Amino acid sequence: MVAHLLRATGTDATAFLGGLSANLGSNFVEGKSDWVVVEADEYDRSFLQLHPEIAVLNSLDPDHLDLYGSPEAVVESYKQFIRQIKPGGTLIYKSGLPLDEVADELRASGRTVLTFGIDAGDYEAYGLRVENGQMVFGIQSSIMDWSALHLNYPGRHNVENATAAWAAVMAAGRFTPELPQALADFRGVKRRFEFIVRRADTVYVDDYAHHPAELRAVISAARMLFAGRRITGVFQPHLYSRTRDFADDFAAALDQLDDCILLPVYPARELPIEGVSSEMILHKMNLSNKKVVTKANLLEELQQRRPEVLLTMGAGDIDTLIEPIKNMLETHSAHTAQP
Repeated sequence: MVAHLLRATGTDATAFLGGLSANLGSNFVEGKSDWVVVEADEYDRSFLQLHPEIAVLNSLDPDHLDLYGSPEAVVESYKQFIRQIKPGGTLIYKSGLPLDEVADELRASGRTVLTFGIDAGDYEAYGLRVENGQMVFGIQSSIMDWSALHLNYPGRHNVENATAAWAAVMAAGRFTPELPQALADFRGVKRRFEFIVRRADTVYVDDYAHHPAELRAVISAARMLFAGRRITGVFQPHLYSRTRDFADDFAAALDQLDDCILLPVYPARELPIEGVSSEMILHKMNLSNKKVVTKANLLEELQQRRPEVLLTMGAGDIDTLIEPIKNMLETHSAHTAQP
């Protein structure tokens, strides 16, 4: 969002992104200005190589515990990253995160600290609603108030992201009157709430979500956008260690679905861990409509269920099923449309 907003409003920023931007057509674009937008990654502490002018922090959710060892170590690594903001720079973080002590350190050293959130923060999103499939809201701060902003990317978390991106552009001194239109023109990131099929009878959305917080965000966005419709989720857990560490949280997040299909754990860089499997999540879930199926049997399972709103979620090789699922849904629709 930051990279798109800067480039769409006249700042030719270079961008290193963690996903394929629909607007930019790539995860890397080389610009001619002094500004560089980097999606900093906490995996293997690689973000500690960075010393930013402006840092946006929207979560302290623990992840990669196979590397960090504990949630506390994750938070400490984030705090170290924050302390690496350059003199005179700016920290922008989600209101409510437990960072007051570090924020005070930064202010004492002459750096700027700003918060953002929905109905909270120095940059505050307000009046959030859904109209014609769009998120509509306002953003206000001590220096501006812009109402009726439009975002085509659903969910409260994306409104928070948009508010943070807006604050970052303001902190960079790059506000222009074209900014609201640039926000409305944001087309998202591949495998982030990506619409694969969107018809009156069937909706299919794919998402890279592989952490409990991400699952909650995706399912919540679908509930917001498709209120009253039955939501079926297919989730492929990623890593045995993450499945073990967050089994309770995965179960709680997936319980927000109407129907849940779990695929076997995608091992990625790990060997199996005894006793850890997708059944571990299944047994912790309260949802009655739940099942573990193999990738080979998924299409048959979906044909029987005929989902109204389908979500596929995961960071493994679940993306290899996107096209077959799409074809199956479209073939089924063509058959049911015949007289």
